[in-house]
Amino acid sequence: MYSANLFIDGQSIANSSSDRFEVLNPATEEPLGDVPAAGAAEVEASLAAAERGLVVWRDVRPWDRAALLRRIAVLIRERGETIALLLTLEVGKPLAEARAEVNVAAEYFDWCADESRRPLGLLADGRMAGSRYSVTHEPVGVVLALTAWNFPISLASRKLAMALAAGCSVILRPAEEAPACVAELVRCCHDAGLPNGAVNLLFGTPEAIIEPLMAAPTVRKVSFTGSTRVGQILIRQSAQTVKRLTMELGGHAPFIVLEDADIDKAAAAALTGRLRNAGQVCTSPSRFFVHEARLQAFVDRMAEGARATRLGDGRQDGVQMGPLATARQRDRAERLVADARDKGAQIAYGGGRPAQLNRGFFFEPTIITRLSADAAVLTEEPFSPLAAIVPVSGPDEAIARANSLEFGLAAYVFGRSDKSTDYVAARLEAGVIGVNNIAVAVPEMPFGGVKQSGFGREGGPESIKEYLNIKFVHKLSA
Repeated sequence: MYSANLFIDGQSIANSSSDRFEVLNPATEEPLGDVPAAGAAEVEASLAAAERGLVVWRDVRPWDRAALLRRIAVLIRERGETIALLLTLEVGKPLAEARAEVNVAAEYFDWCADESRRPLGLLADGRMAGSRYSVTHEPVGVVLALTAWNFPISLASRKLAMALAAGCSVILRPAEEAPACVAELVRCCHDAGLPNGAVNLLFGTPEAIIEPLMAAPTVRKVSFTGSTRVGQILIRQSAQTVKRLTMELGGHAPFIVLEDADIDKAAAAALTGRLRNAGQVCTSPSRFFVHEARLQAFVDRMAEGARATRLGDGRQDGVQMGPLATARQRDRAERLVADARDKGAQIAYGGGRPAQLNRGFFFEPTIITRLSADAAVLTEEPFSPLAAIVPVSGPDEAIARANSLEFGLAAYVFGRSDKSTDYVAARLEAGVIGVNNIAVAVPEMPFGGVKQSGFGREGGPESIKEYLNIKFVHKLSA
């Protein structure tokens, strides 16, 4: 039976002081069930619990923290099929993609288990006799973790693992579209032996949860993954209490195909990246700048691949792309395609709802060419399986087009010449760049954007520093 409860101070809470909300299966448009929404009482209780949990958890020795984080990773893997199925039911992605996401979530806990032991202090003699300098690291405090619906497990795991590795307590608020899979993740954290209050889980509206917690002085750090628009709101809200922030915001990733690129490999990678999770990926390539001499071959390969892609319910064997997560996402795809058509674009494949699927928020893989410069799909993040392909005369034009937006999360370049690909990569304004590949988010490397795609990094050796304060003490002998 489908269910998801709030989790506060080590207790699962099935009823709340606020209304419940319904969760839909995007592949069938049928209700999965309803979930309690947190109200003022639950928000206040979670904050008090997180404050108490911080006092306990911050004093747990790093080696003991590491062992517990590894235990969480073990439980995630043991319960992986349950979590993956809930993820597919709530978001719609194929089970193979859901399983891969669950595995990545476990990898974040494994990686951060090691990182919890690595922030080393400094001890040095001072300038005068009898003086000693010391530098230590301390957890920043209570963390508010806000995650998006497109990767509810991996995004939550990134934030939880890094905050917990640093000794912080967490209040986690996932998107309302995917509560149950995240509730299972939090249960893994609790069952592994975390102290009560170290991780708390709230579902509900931004007004009920985020606004009061952003105003709370004891929430010292906010980690957010979501749209640039919402990120800007949070940045403004954080100013009153001067909170530390990590912001992973929107993207509209350029994919540059140089004249000497292997077109088959470039198109295969482009299609995989574009259709993963039905294009609902912040790093997904969405603006394709292809050398004019290779344009038609690239378009043909993309259209062939899109035509061969099997759509359907993610629980079915052989399905390669599921539905969009919400009707709102499908509406956006339809609006962007209509705008492109109205401005003279050509649809090489797709462009609408698949005729063979009369239920669910499905949209065809869509290849768009001959775009007008003012087509909305070139400036607005599509977050759907739309590929906008534009011819360019060479690398400099491609770089200029790629950098023309205020997005700067991910970018990609394909070509055979190291000199050419290095030239392009060095000039792209993005936080993560794939050269002849699209794997740009792994636990052991830093992930994050520039410009209006945000700031701060998740993953890699730098990640735990986002959750630590640095303290300098100068001691002089009495």
